[in-house]
Amino acid sequence: MNPIYAGISTSVFETMSRLAREHEAVNLGQGFPDDPGPLDVRQKAAEAVVEGWNQYPPMMGIPELRQSIARHYKRFHALDLNWESEVMVTSGATEALAASLLALIEPGDEVVLFQPMYDAYLPLVRRAGGVPRFVTLKPPHWGLDKAQLKAAFGPKTRVVLLNHPLNPSGSVFSRADLDLLARYIVQHDCILVCDEVWEHVLFYNVEYSPTLSVPELRRKTVKIGSAGKIFSLTGWKVGFVCAAPEILRVVAKAHQFLTFTTPPNLQAAVAYGLDKAEDYFTTMRAGFEAAQDRFADGLTKLGFDVIPSQATYFLNVDLAKGPFAGMDDASFSTHLVEKAKVASIPVSAFYAENAVTSVVRFCFAKRFETLDEALRRIKSIC
Repeated sequence: MNPIYAGISTSVFETMSRLAREHEAVNLGQGFPDDPGPLDVRQKAAEAVVEGWNQYPPMMGIPELRQSIARHYKRFHALDLNWESEVMVTSGATEALAASLLALIEPGDEVVLFQPMYDAYLPLVRRAGGVPRFVTLKPPHWGLDKAQLKAAFGPKTRVVLLNHPLNPSGSVFSRADLDLLARYIVQHDCILVCDEVWEHVLFYNVEYSPTLSVPELRRKTVKIGSAGKIFSLTGWKVGFVCAAPEILRVVAKAHQFLTFTTPPNLQAAVAYGLDKAEDYFTTMRAGFEAAQDRFADGLTKLGFDVIPSQATYFLNVDLAKGPFAGMDDASFSTHLVEKAKVASIPVSAFYAENAVTSVVRFCFAKRFETLDEALRRIKSIC
């Protein structure tokens, strides 16, 4: 077995989901809504299966979707993208990440990673031959630190991998953070691969700037998006890559030999969805915001130190204060699923080194009755 994979343990999601099944727990660990997604978008996918093209679509994605992606980012972020040379469709954001990292990293290149980080990042970087250099973010603000950035970048830095908005922290990098990061990227002439799948799942009127909107990063960034997150259809696995032509040509070569293409009916449905009126997006955000408020209020009443979420499906609590002060996140998550029958995720699992061990993540993208039942169960052990 390849040593890169041999050293990877079962993911924290698999572990906690297994414990949730064993204990018949309310699963607030894995991040997916218990809503089927917008009916009209699903109907478009069904219609496209019956009436549309079901053979290989173009490797770069069907033109209708690539045009829709360009229109969508023009409408929401004032980005001018050439759909023919700067937009590509992938089989989910993870495939987009894999194609980007395999295309842009040569063995021995250094890659700057920000932890806590999504669990796929580090294995993909190592599989591509990259050498990780970590920047550690800490609660409650999870912002960038100039001294850490200076230490992480060097003459071998080739790629920077960023998640913005950031899962698992539920935070959004400020424009000042992005400008600071841009200075180091320009100075070291490297490429930013930015996972922006949560770009529409934003709360409380937080200011969000996509990395392509930073002038210094416009031709140095690979922007990755996800229809699964935009439409709460996580099983569809339709992703987008937007980048300057000279970068996208290289990433497309890797994509060609990974999945090559993505189901055409899903692409057609996503093209329709991205052109939906703005009230869909505001209503979607308002629904998740209301769920967060309800769950955060319940946890606060139980004595937990809640870290408000600016984005994503996730809400964190800091165990350093409250009814479980002194217990680390992994021990608490195990205790919670075994005794209260509620599954969560210890945020320390998203660090490769120097982990923060007091923060636990919950998925609040659930129906009110699901969240209320979880709160009732948590209360029983407080």
